This record gives sequence, C-alpha cells and structure tokens, in this order.
Amino acid sequence: MKRRFWKMIVLACVAACACLLVAGCSGGTASSDSASGDAAPSSAGAASLEGKTLKIYCGAGMTKPFTDITNAFENETGCKVEVTYANAAQIQTQIKQTQEGDFFIAGSAQELEPVKDYVASSTDLVKHIPVLVVPTGNPAGVGSISDLANCSTVLVGDPESTPIGKIAKKAMTEAGIWDSMMADGKLTTTTTAPQISTALSKGEGQAGIVWKENAGDSVEVIDVPEMQKATKTIPAAALTCSSNEDAASAFSDFLQTGTARDIWIGYGYELV
Repeated sequence: MKRRFWKMIVLACVAACACLLVAGCSGGTASSDSASGDAAPSSAGAASLEGKTLKIYCGAGMTKPFTDITNAFENETGCKVEVTYANAAQIQTQIKQTQEGDFFIAGSAQELEPVKDYVASSTDLVKHIPVLVVPTGNPAGVGSISDLANCSTVLVGDPESTPIGKIAKKAMTEAGIWDSMMADGKLTTTTTAPQISTALSKGEGQAGIVWKENAGDSVEVIDVPEMQKATKTIPAAALTCSSNEDAASAFSDFLQTGTARDIWIGYGYELV
C-alpha cells in the first residue's frame, strides 16, 4: 500500500513538471514570434507623398542633372516636382514677387544673397568649377586668359545676371583685357553657360568660359589657374515660403542619398 502511494506521488510530480515544461516552451515560442514580427520590415514602408507638390527654382545650367534627380525623387515618393529653370536674376525676381516656392538650387552661395530673407537654411551639394574652353583643335591657339585678347569673338555669361559671367569678367579684368575687348565688340554674352558650348561647337567663337560640367565633348578645356581659383559651391536653399513641410524635408534628405550624388557625378560634378 505504501509503495503504491509513493508511486502515485512520483507520477503526479512527473506530470506536473511536464505541464510546466510545455507551458514554458510555449511561452518562449510566443515571445520569439513576437520579436520576429517586430524585426520584420513594415509593409507600409515610408510615408507616401502622393498628392503633394514641390515647387523648386534651379539654375538653367543644371537642367540635365537636376531633371534626373527630381524624376528619381518622384518615382520613389510619388511627390510631384515642378521646377523653374532660369538664370539667377530671373529666379531671384520671381521669388521676391511671388513669395512662393520650396527650394532654390543656386549656382553659388552668392546667388542667395539677394533673396537671403527668403532662405530658411542652405546645404552645400557639389562644386561648380569654371573652365576656359575652345573649339576642338583650338584654332586660335588660346593657352591663357590673356590670349583671349587675340580672339575676334569670345563667349561669356552675362555678368549682370549669371555667376559664370561674373567669373569671366573678374578673370579678364584682372588680366587687363575686359574693358578693351568689350569696347571692341569682341565679347558676346549669353544668359546660360550651356549656350556657350553649343555656340562654340558651331564655330560661332574662338573661346568661352563655362562651368566644367557644361563643356561637353564638342569643345576642349584649357587648364588655367585663374579658373581653378574661382570654383564655387552649389547650395540647396530651403525657402521660408515653403508650404509643404513633409515633402520639403523628404526632398532635402533625398539630395544626400547615393542616388542623387551618383547623378551629379555622372554629369561631371564633384561632390563637396
């Protein structure tokens, strides 16, 4: 009788331990599933910007790379981007008159000065490097800024409205040839840098000063120290008149991604 009693006690203890073990394993499994679920990426992903619109001003010389950048941003977020491409003076006037827009992608920090009251913040993106260019073969034998005085037609940006024009005027003034060439009608001004390379490729001049990325394959770059010293930085300025905080923040972040940087590099820009 005593033996049966103790046998029953032992069996009861074994059964109880088994129940506790099963319960413990079950609880551990539930905890593991929960942790796994928390670690899994959300199917919703980043917040959609469908239905949102950004209005951006950008220097005309950056049309090609910036078009690719905004297209990539639209495809990734669903946000629509409306871009106005123009020279600095035109953009500055439009910002002041309309007091609308989310960003100004300027050719240099100096371009922001006339609209500094509308700039909330600014982030440097890539370098803007000016270069002296000539038609393929360099028929006028240009090797320096001073040599431009021997040309019958030199193409430069408008110094009153474009940074590249201001750089050309400064370099040629320091070389002592700007005033005389202007008086002799040897200087032809344009409103954007890409127009200069296009004109040179058509034989409409013997030399010009453009941004490095606008030089293209149809002209040759002449290395001169005056141009290297005039390197500028392209900033992305967030405007105080922005009305799309979420979209503007997302675009600001996107400009720092590998996607945006690779596009700039692909067009010949150098990262800051």
